[in-house]
Formats: sequence, structure tokens, C-alpha cells
Amino acid sequence: MRTMNFSRFQGLAKTGIILLAILLMMGCATVGKDFPVERVTEIQIGKTTQQDIRFQFGSPWRVGIEDGRNTWTYGKYKYRLIGDTDTTDLVIRFDSQNIVASYSFNTTEHMK
Repeated sequence: MRTMNFSRFQGLAKTGIILLAILLMMGCATVGKDFPVERVTEIQIGKTTQQDIRFQFGSPWRVGIEDGRNTWTYGKYKYRLIGDTDTTDLVIRFDSQNIVASYSFNTTEHMK
């Protein structure tokens, strides 16, 4: 009778391992948050203010400093164990008057 229970345990363990392997292969992780990429073309260097950016895109996902300038980052990064990774990010650099000095926008998705 003990052999029978051990055999049953082995079967359940194998099934569990197979299910775990399938879940890991299908797994993905998303970091960041969505933002309206269609509004990126509205940004004007030397004209668009930090307040305008917050109104158009909401609160930034990350803030920082690059070369002494305040930066705001909007981004969404979706990583998969199998398949392509989808990334979209917008980094905006502001001058001392909180006006856009420069920005960069990158995505792995095809733009329409």
C-alpha cells in the first residue's frame, strides 16, 4: 500500500513540474505604465512646459537628472520569456525654466 501512495505522489509531482514549466515558458513581466504615445508629436522643444507635459502625459513613471537637467521618463516595458519584448519610452529633459530642452522617444512597436 505504501508503494501505491508513493507512486501516486510521483505522478502528482511530475504533473506539477510540467505545469510549472509551461507557466514559466508563457510568463511575462510588465514594468512602467501606459502613456499616450500619439501625443509625442505635440511636444515642442523650447515651447512646451513641464506643466503642459504633465497635462498631456500625466505623472512621469521616473524622474531624474541628466547633465544637470531635470528629466522625466514615461515608459512601458513588457518582457517575455518566449517571444519579442515590447518597449516604449519617452525621456524629456527640461531647462532651468522647466521648458522642454530635448526629448527622445523609442519603441519596438510599429507606429501607425
